[in-house]
Amino acid sequence: MEVLSGASSPSMGRVLAPDAMEFLESLQRTFGRTRADLLQRRHERRTRIQAGEQLDFLSDTAAVRAGAWRVAAAPRDLDDRRVEITGPVERKMMINALNSGARVFMADLEDSLSPTWTNVVEGQANLAEAVRRTLSLDSPDGKRYRLAPTIATLVVRPRGWHLDESHVLMDGAPMSASLFDFGLYFFHNARELVDRGTAPYFYLPKTESHLEARLWNDVFNFAQDALGIPRGTIRATVLIETIYAAFEMDEILYELRDHSAGLNAGRWDYLFSLIKAFKDRPDCVLPDRAQLTMTVPFMRAYTELLVQTCHKRGAHAIGGMAAFIPSRKDPEVNARAMAKVSDDKEREAGDGFDGTWVAHPDLVPVATAIFDRALGERPHQKQQLREDVHVKGSQLVDLAVADGAVTHGGIETNVDVALQYIEAWLRGQGAVALHNLMEDAATAEISRSQLWQWIRHSTPIQGDGVMSAAEYRDMRMRVLGELRAAELPGARWDDAATLLDRLVLGEFEQFLTVPGSKML
Repeated sequence: MEVLSGASSPSMGRVLAPDAMEFLESLQRTFGRTRADLLQRRHERRTRIQAGEQLDFLSDTAAVRAGAWRVAAAPRDLDDRRVEITGPVERKMMINALNSGARVFMADLEDSLSPTWTNVVEGQANLAEAVRRTLSLDSPDGKRYRLAPTIATLVVRPRGWHLDESHVLMDGAPMSASLFDFGLYFFHNARELVDRGTAPYFYLPKTESHLEARLWNDVFNFAQDALGIPRGTIRATVLIETIYAAFEMDEILYELRDHSAGLNAGRWDYLFSLIKAFKDRPDCVLPDRAQLTMTVPFMRAYTELLVQTCHKRGAHAIGGMAAFIPSRKDPEVNARAMAKVSDDKEREAGDGFDGTWVAHPDLVPVATAIFDRALGERPHQKQQLREDVHVKGSQLVDLAVADGAVTHGGIETNVDVALQYIEAWLRGQGAVALHNLMEDAATAEISRSQLWQWIRHSTPIQGDGVMSAAEYRDMRMRVLGELRAAELPGARWDDAATLLDRLVLGEFEQFLTVPGSKML
């Protein structure tokens, strides 16, 4: 295994110690071929769907769905998950999140982290310090950041199966970014976590099938055996953020049942997955992102099925992200946004979710108060079996939105968000506050894929004309001109525009982070 020359990071020697690299090599050699086969299966299924095959629940796993099995009981420090905060593995943001009062902190190596070599390696060093309670920061402005005596339970999200870590080669090919992220965190911290009375906990992103969950389970067993840690110590929550996984929720829980910590409704990537899966179908063109609320029928079907499936199996059901970033200057903006956040969390608590996600510490008390009322002294509400829910496969893929429309404002928002996010991502920033919302790769994916889809189908624009490449170019030039006027030091607007043009006007890319990584 080789680390590419020229790649450097202050913590590289500690993080990539020889014994850690040997562990990574064993993971890649053992599971790399299976991962490649599963990625090929993804491609084959996409091809069949685009050729007209209908998505439905799997016939060959009907016995799993009908069975009476349950997942393993939750560990003590992962049983009450009423509010979880998320953020990248950046030192200051980690300290603030761990101290926020949330029950859980999802430390992200994926969608909210730009995968520069420094970010990835230093992120692992930060995680090791967080585990040992030594994470701290003295900022240039004189502020001191330290961990509080009581902090959130740490859960780590590695990158998805589709991504490579291009800085680490084995036999001349990049290793899996999933195995790299998981392997380093587990190798350096698993024993320390167990000795401290907790365990290695993970969020698993971008899963598309129960076979991919099975691969994770095999990785967990291999890793635990290699380090002499009992099987079942690891716990993992799977993000149901692809339409394919929505049809295999029972099966995913079953494959991970000894390591399962539940499912999460990853709403933004789920919308991206729907656009991507049905991008060539004119009857599946979605309206402006702002109109794609959690109350539209196909999103209601998805979330209610998730709660029902989890609780039937004794697993936690975790709700979606509240991405609002409070304004320090505009109380009216805050009031309107907080009302929407409260409505969203009231709906989730009422639907039976056991917890929810927020992006900012100021939202922790808002969400906590709502789930406190729903849960009381209980750590969760798995007793809500939602036997009233009867979701058919057709409901998950009926993308009709009443009175939905594409507007000039929606086009402008997508262009603006995509350009600003991509530019920041290329500079190494993966979580970007834009217009009082915390944007990450998932929301940028929605923005660019909607633009592609609207052009592909010459979608009518409410009140005036149809969407076209020319309409996009005109909007992109105008928005780009306004963004350039801000004179951001070190800005990469030309690179951002080049990448966005490729994503919107070229052949459809499955993930913007794949071509984007070549520009970091």
